[in-house]
Amino acid sequence: MRNLEEVLKAAGNTVDMLRNSQIGAYVYPVVPSEFSNWRDEQAAWAKTAVLFDQSHHMVEQYVQGPDTMKLFTHLGMNSFANFPVNRAKQLAPTNYDGQVIGDGILFHLEENHMVFVGRAPAASWIQFHAETGGFNVKTKKDDRSPGNTKGLAINRTNYRFQIQGPNAWKVIEKLNGGPLPEVKFFHMATMKIAGRTIRTLRHGMAGAPGLEIWGPYAEREEIRAAIVAAGKEFGLKEVGSRAYATNTLESGWIPSPLPAVYTGEKMKKYREWLPASSYEATGSVGGSFVSKNIEDYYVTPYEMGYGPFIKFDHDFIGKEALQKLAGKPHRRKVTLAWNADDVTKVWRSMLESGDPYKYIDLPLSNFTSATYDRLTHQGKTVGMNMFSGYSYNERSMLSLAIVDPDIQLGNEVKLHWGEEGGGSKKPTVERHKQMEIRAIVSPVPYGKQAQTSYHEGWRSKATA
Repeated sequence: MRNLEEVLKAAGNTVDMLRNSQIGAYVYPVVPSEFSNWRDEQAAWAKTAVLFDQSHHMVEQYVQGPDTMKLFTHLGMNSFANFPVNRAKQLAPTNYDGQVIGDGILFHLEENHMVFVGRAPAASWIQFHAETGGFNVKTKKDDRSPGNTKGLAINRTNYRFQIQGPNAWKVIEKLNGGPLPEVKFFHMATMKIAGRTIRTLRHGMAGAPGLEIWGPYAEREEIRAAIVAAGKEFGLKEVGSRAYATNTLESGWIPSPLPAVYTGEKMKKYREWLPASSYEATGSVGGSFVSKNIEDYYVTPYEMGYGPFIKFDHDFIGKEALQKLAGKPHRRKVTLAWNADDVTKVWRSMLESGDPYKYIDLPLSNFTSATYDRLTHQGKTVGMNMFSGYSYNERSMLSLAIVDPDIQLGNEVKLHWGEEGGGSKKPTVERHKQMEIRAIVSPVPYGKQAQTSYHEGWRSKATA
């Protein structure tokens, strides 16, 4: 079976391969596109309550055995000095040069048993080291649901829901049949729903206190129906796949940097382990930032806003490289608020003759697995735009970006929208011309509610 290393050698240039990938857009599978309409679904996480169905788009990578903690300590930049059972933490492993491979949430389920939940790149990195690194562990992957089910039944290990929004706690306590102690952020506990004991994680994805819950997939519909019924009086809405990913525009997490695995001699064994069908071999890169050097698309934890939880109290992959970066000026994560007149000009071009500007889809405007749009200020490239969409709550096109240290909040930058030369060969790219869209550099998180109520941590410190 061919592997990633062989695919890259055959392709010649990695950037060209990824920019012309035929994989299409990143799909949030199985969950209906809309339950009501995406505007009301977005509004509900700011004003009432929502049910996010996360059962299908993420990988679950289970690790169990005496060396489970040792494995994750080896991979994680976080400190594991205080990580008991019933805690969770964000895990963003890096390569040997301190560049991000991916991220997700690590749950400490029971002694010597953890599960990572997130996109494929970080899960595969965990699986590789669990299988080849000499650790006394066993690992099991429950892969994400397919983008096209082809009429086949889906069966995951767990359902995974989030109940979020200003009224979330009222819904949760009604489901529980009475008051529920509000556990600390990223602490796990249990509650009752429909007579069943459910595991919970205190989370706050939409800015207000809420819970992530999970249990056996066979119970999914029963639990979902109970949540919807309990939430009716509190204005709870189910969120479809169309609106789901846009909540991050308000709360400030960049979900999809390019995994930094395509170069480096130390990474070669991993590339030889990854199959030709892997996310890394088939994914796509798009946008107006173009370089022939794939390493120009890599990002560091500092740039992604993860600096606050880097701890050098243990040995981990990438430690030496990150120590050299610590204390130096870094590009930092910001929100960009797009100029309404420029956005309107892009849409208007669809009604005029000639090549239009690149279509801005709503509410999520990404057209590739990993987005990299060039940002300029006074004619100079000052950063990269990485995740774009529309917020009905803010009545604005917003995006998440990383910018040079000297770019200040309130500065106006130009976002170069669309691809060079009329567009790449990706199936999501129509022939078009590029457009400069003015955007105001704004805080992360952007949503006013998230700014005031979100857990003090990597999102809120990212603008410091």
